[in-house]
Amino acid sequence: MRYKSVKGLVVLGIVKGLITLGLLLFFSTFSECGASAEVTNYSETLNQEQPFEKLNPNEVTTQWNDTYLFSSREDALKELETLKKKPEEINATFRPEFENLSGPVLLDYLNAEKEFSKSTEVLYVYAYTQLSKNVSDPFFASLLTDSQNLLTEYGKATSFTTVKLTSLNKEEWDRLFSEEPKLEEYRLYLETKYMRFSDHKAMNESQAIYITELENQRMKLETEAFSEITNNVTMAGNITLENGEEYSVNSQSYNTLLSTDQNRENRKKCYEKRFYHLKNESDSMASLYSEKARIDDIEARELNYTDYYDYTLYSAYLNHTQIDEMNTVFKERKSVFEDYNEFRKKKLGVETLRPYDLMLQLTDQPGKNYTYVEALQEIQNSYSRMDPRFNEIFLKMVTGNFVDVYPDPEHGKQPGGYTYSLCSLKSPALVFLNYNGLISDQKAITHELGHGINFYLIGNSVDYLYCSGPIYEMEVPSTFNEELFVDYVVQNSDKETAVNVLSQHIGEYQNYFTRQPMITEFEYKAHQLCAENGTASGADLNAIWTNLSKEYGSDSVEYYDEDSAEWAYINHIYLTTNYYTFNYAVSKAITLSLFKQYKEDPETFNKNYIAYLSAGSTMPPEEKLKKYFGIEINRQLFEDAMDVVELRIQELNELEKEKSANKSDSGAKNLNTSGFFWANNIKTNELEHLR
Repeated sequence: MRYKSVKGLVVLGIVKGLITLGLLLFFSTFSECGASAEVTNYSETLNQEQPFEKLNPNEVTTQWNDTYLFSSREDALKELETLKKKPEEINATFRPEFENLSGPVLLDYLNAEKEFSKSTEVLYVYAYTQLSKNVSDPFFASLLTDSQNLLTEYGKATSFTTVKLTSLNKEEWDRLFSEEPKLEEYRLYLETKYMRFSDHKAMNESQAIYITELENQRMKLETEAFSEITNNVTMAGNITLENGEEYSVNSQSYNTLLSTDQNRENRKKCYEKRFYHLKNESDSMASLYSEKARIDDIEARELNYTDYYDYTLYSAYLNHTQIDEMNTVFKERKSVFEDYNEFRKKKLGVETLRPYDLMLQLTDQPGKNYTYVEALQEIQNSYSRMDPRFNEIFLKMVTGNFVDVYPDPEHGKQPGGYTYSLCSLKSPALVFLNYNGLISDQKAITHELGHGINFYLIGNSVDYLYCSGPIYEMEVPSTFNEELFVDYVVQNSDKETAVNVLSQHIGEYQNYFTRQPMITEFEYKAHQLCAENGTASGADLNAIWTNLSKEYGSDSVEYYDEDSAEWAYINHIYLTTNYYTFNYAVSKAITLSLFKQYKEDPETFNKNYIAYLSAGSTMPPEEKLKKYFGIEINRQLFEDAMDVVELRIQELNELEKEKSANKSDSGAKNLNTSGFFWANNIKTNELEHLR
């Protein structure tokens, strides 16, 4: 699950490369300028006293209607042809003017760049989202390739602007701002896009053009990887279930069976079918990944970074110490999850947990499905104490053909989920799902809707050039939404449902705080190996994955002795935005801190949270966290997060005791007697940092 915003592909230029799928990573220092002043505009348009409008099930939509992007494929091709002319037009217009750059000329250039970026965003989103529906569709595969090439040509044509602007000194910048007062609105953008990266710049146009060509290769490799994952890597073949049924194992069916089938032998067959299939696919995916890693680090070194990991952290306003401390805390405290694993083992009635035991829902009816409408109603209820804008944006998204809901792997629909921003149109975002009706799927919906709410607030609050943020910051609203959902279900459901939801949620904490940092460390070690040897085999990468699994994984789970190729199907490691997954751990730790503030004082929290979500990149991310919530990203934050996990596991055990003691009243509500513990059960000396 991830977010996307194609704007960064265009406006970021050569300084940081054309970051594919639009994960724009530029920020700005706060000042009283047009961009930051706009943040409150959207909130002022809404009536804070409006009633909580309930979802009408008859208005729910389940497929995208992309005609508001382009009415036909032919119209998209016409727009592509029009946009292909723009790079050279911009080059011809501004290259002579940049020889003796003035403030008015720079303002004109920014406006031209913005308009091109908006138009390109619409085209790119149209191509990418439709290709997600069928990764083998030749029209959209071609359109996406052409869109990527268009961005590359734009980067080449405007490389002179980046070379020029990253070379300016303070006096020259002061002169430009004095010459054009309207340029002040973009001071924040210019400071961080150019001034901050003055040590990480292309030295001349030739180097800048070379970097755009490298970025184009990386985009193509990503597209190829997603196609391979959808068509081959996740298509493991058939197994025969204990009842004689033939069962096809693919990206969706695998998760469904392991989550719902109480027959352990079926789960074992399904797990092993994919386990060995991934090993068979590992050499071909290792070849693709090796080429990607090689180009990644070449590009990073061209921009004066040690490697792409260094590039990623600097771009996100993070440092190596912060992430090293995070990984250290999660490795040192992984034993926190042993009590949870013991709980799971007892519930399943097994002597030893195996990998195929870790996903099964802990309920008497693990295969119970929830309709999409039922899931939306629960999610909406979880927003009842949030700012009214949450509900307003929620209704726009789920009733306006902005969510594509159901899986279709047999016809090429890509696995996973994402949200694609449409800030250029000030429109709700496009949400991509593969909904199967499980509890985890409901959380996937609210996770992606969190992104969508964030994007809509930003797009309607700040100038287009400020519609951005670092990955970990943009993951906060999605992981926060998960906590809202669990809080609501645990407090408003019968004990059995509460235990099932809370146990599944703790399992996801284990995912956030162990597996996600592990994936990033895998990428780092794989890049190192490729740098040393020039390439890596499937066996090489399988060994790295398996060794790291032992460092991060639980001692109470009996894994297979053979090396695992589980890395091969993980979309995130093929993204051009390398090292994506550590952001989930950072965001979840921040979210747990935010959630305590929400439970203690919802009114104050909502005011700050809406401002935080609406601000975009009008201030650096660490300043924004501190300004609105007093939070810093340091070792204590991660220690506190693990303290919360411990308390959550205690709560789970208490719920289970109550459930066992009250079997005669199985339908009793769970409300506040044993529900969410944030407001009452966390002592100040336990989680002092989470104020």
